[in-house]
Amino acid sequence: MRKAVSATRPIRPGVVSPRRDVPTTIPRPEYAERGYPIGQQPTDLRQSDRTIEGMRTAGQAARRILTKVAAEIRPGVTTEHLDEVAHEATISEGGYPSPLNYNGYPKSLCTSINEVICHGIPDSRPLEDGDIINCDVTIFLDGVHGDTSETFLVGDVNEVSKRLVSVTRECLYHGIAAIRPGGLVNEIGQAIQTHAERNGFGVVREFVGHGTGPVFHMPPNVPHYFDPKHHFEIIPGMTFTIEPMITVGNWRAQIWDDDWTATTVDLGHTAQFEHTLVVHEDGVEILTVLDNEPQPFLAGADRSTWPDTLPTAEGITV
Repeated sequence: MRKAVSATRPIRPGVVSPRRDVPTTIPRPEYAERGYPIGQQPTDLRQSDRTIEGMRTAGQAARRILTKVAAEIRPGVTTEHLDEVAHEATISEGGYPSPLNYNGYPKSLCTSINEVICHGIPDSRPLEDGDIINCDVTIFLDGVHGDTSETFLVGDVNEVSKRLVSVTRECLYHGIAAIRPGGLVNEIGQAIQTHAERNGFGVVREFVGHGTGPVFHMPPNVPHYFDPKHHFEIIPGMTFTIEPMITVGNWRAQIWDDDWTATTVDLGHTAQFEHTLVVHEDGVEILTVLDNEPQPFLAGADRSTWPDTLPTAEGITV
């Protein structure tokens, strides 16, 4: 495994602004006011055709929101500004930003820079030349959630971090390719871990993919590493995320005292990509892409043609 390297300074917390308001006319999830979920987990993980169609709509809205966020990413822009863009874009879609007040999370977007694995809170820190940043968007729209993320390059990024981001994207699609009806969830993690480690990178264990739909986080858990004990069977109609978090150095995490921001213990860079998926009898559909984008894992599709990454304000793609 590569030794952790970074051409950037360790991330330090900035000032977090007050929570943004959502118009009262926007339907919201059951945790939005109280700050914690109490809804019961479903016993049947298969979603109805109506729910899946709603998740397509929510997933496409999430893709459009992330596109708007990506278009603002450049050196000097604060993550606070990116949060504002995501918040307003979500409301424009008629939805509620799912992270907002979920277990008390104070913002509408997660922005995880450099050594931050996930759940970075947007604040006053401006992006710097050489940063990498994951932006994680989730929208609650018409009773269901659409969840997606990408990692973006800010300015002139070092070659190791560029390679990290590219391999992490590859890990996502290797994981999706491993899904099959009647298969096991741990086959997803095996595919991801094999590809990451073959390229000299590590796989975070503390955070995993998850079922989603009418409930933000629900079974099954989807580890991004191989766990022989995790033999949950995949069945058609299941909807879940795959969101591998891949590291340059040590894969272990530590949490800031804000109880959200997770970083690598050695402060090595880390990247993440995420899609929400539905399993069909004859393939897997990515719910967080637009109608004109590839669906490489449906029956008869070209599995080597993946959706493009989104361009930043500088026109940078992975």
